Amino acid sequence: MRLPKLAAVFGAAMMVMGQAAPPPPTPVKLWRLDCARQGKNIVEDLNRFSDTRAYTGQSRELTASCYLIAHGATYMLWDSGYPQAAPGSSDKPLNATIVAQLKQIGVRPEQVSIVGISHYHGDHIGQARDFPAATLMIGKGDYDALSATPPHNGANPAPLANWIGGPGKSDVVSGDKDVFGDGSVIMLNMPGHTPGHHSLLVTLPKTGKVLISGDVAHFRENLASDGVPTFNTDRADSLASMDRFRAMGKNVNAIVIIQHDPRDIAKLPDFPRAAE
Repeated sequence: MRLPKLAAVFGAAMMVMGQAAPPPPTPVKLWRLDCARQGKNIVEDLNRFSDTRAYTGQSRELTASCYLIAHGATYMLWDSGYPQAAPGSSDKPLNATIVAQLKQIGVRPEQVSIVGISHYHGDHIGQARDFPAATLMIGKGDYDALSATPPHNGANPAPLANWIGGPGKSDVVSGDKDVFGDGSVIMLNMPGHTPGHHSLLVTLPKTGKVLISGDVAHFRENLASDGVPTFNTDRADSLASMDRFRAMGKNVNAIVIIQHDPRDIAKLPDFPRAAE
């Protein structure tokens, strides 16, 4: 008599124990994209980032980062950076558009099925319109502010017009959001910078956990000292979110990425390489 195959034996044993063999985890990759304008982007009055005026006379270079996550064959874009400079504008052009960077790794705009945004500020939503078929994942507080008449807190819905009052599909997030249902990508509720601000926790099979800030803080020293920008929408929420962000990074042993801090760029591989 021919012996049964090993897989069949294993499967039968698992059924006897009342369990099915768990499916293999979905592979996850993470790319850091450059979403900044050309040249050095200097904040001349750093006290804009401190409502206690902790940085009088100081300036600092900030950058703009976006991220692409591959969850199996599904692509999610986290933040979409500055917009392209309009013709005749005094704005500096982008270093490279997101679409151009995705082309380098063989990803077409229509393959991006989710655009998640940390918050509604223009340097985080500027190129979202290049992905009109994607579902917009946005914190409820931000969605409500953008949808109000007039928009609240100085929010500008124009870059998201495809989803705010338009035909695009939105997933309005209250609290935390397990994006793919397996714990690999989680939007973390971190309000205060804006009413619906979120950070992002990504778990990679080799690299481990990566905690991406949004704008819960703009540079390392501000995070360490509970620095609240003058333009945040809620001071108490800002402090609570910074406390949660620090504790989360420590407790899960994450690589902590502050999206606007140029010193954190080197924590992930240089594009077009991905963290895995």
